[in-house]
Amino acid sequence: MNTTNTINFSDIFKSSFLNKVGSISAVDMIIALGLAFVLGLFIMTIYKKTFKGVMYSPSFGVALMSLTLITTLIILAVTSNVVLSLGMVGALSIVRFRSAIKEPIDIAFLFWSISGGIVLGAGLIPLAIFGSIFIGIVMVLFVNKKSNETPYIMVVNYEDNECEKDILDIINNKVQKYLIKSKTASKYSGIELTVEIRLKEITTDFINELSSLKGVSNVVMVSYNGDYMG
Repeated sequence: MNTTNTINFSDIFKSSFLNKVGSISAVDMIIALGLAFVLGLFIMTIYKKTFKGVMYSPSFGVALMSLTLITTLIILAVTSNVVLSLGMVGALSIVRFRSAIKEPIDIAFLFWSISGGIVLGAGLIPLAIFGSIFIGIVMVLFVNKKSNETPYIMVVNYEDNECEKDILDIINNKVQKYLIKSKTASKYSGIELTVEIRLKEITTDFINELSSLKGVSNVVMVSYNGDYMG
């Protein structure tokens, strides 16, 4: 006697994803996402306090908070299902980010947001809280620390070699260290010397001294964020 296998509507959902709805409790989700939101706000606040650029971008601060929430959400899903975790790795591997990072410290904040979300999603709440507080204190202390180690580029326009000797003597006495980056000589515009310097003190009085030298036509000093001297 042949038996016909019949599949009704309820049988379909017995093996569907709906059976996994209760794998994560509502309380766990609320606690994890709530803490992720608070942690994201904390990271965003630290970023705003330690920002040293000219134009602060509020959207980047919101992105840091959102990254913490999104990462927590992903880790909650991954930890609830091993098969899902494998698929999630494959799906995230195709994601590409095209936004340029303006400052190296921004990368640290991005990793902080992602790491905080991972730790919270894994249920390691004390590690996420105390670790983030410690990182925040370190960021505030060291990022905002004023230092005369900041490199600068100085461009000097002058007339002849005798003038160059006086310029280098002043630079040697007034700065902590210096490195000649380039020198350009022209029949019409004179000589241009580009020097990378590190100040002994946070003062620029020697620039006025250089500009007052006979034969010096122009002196410019700007902050430098390129390759540092060793």
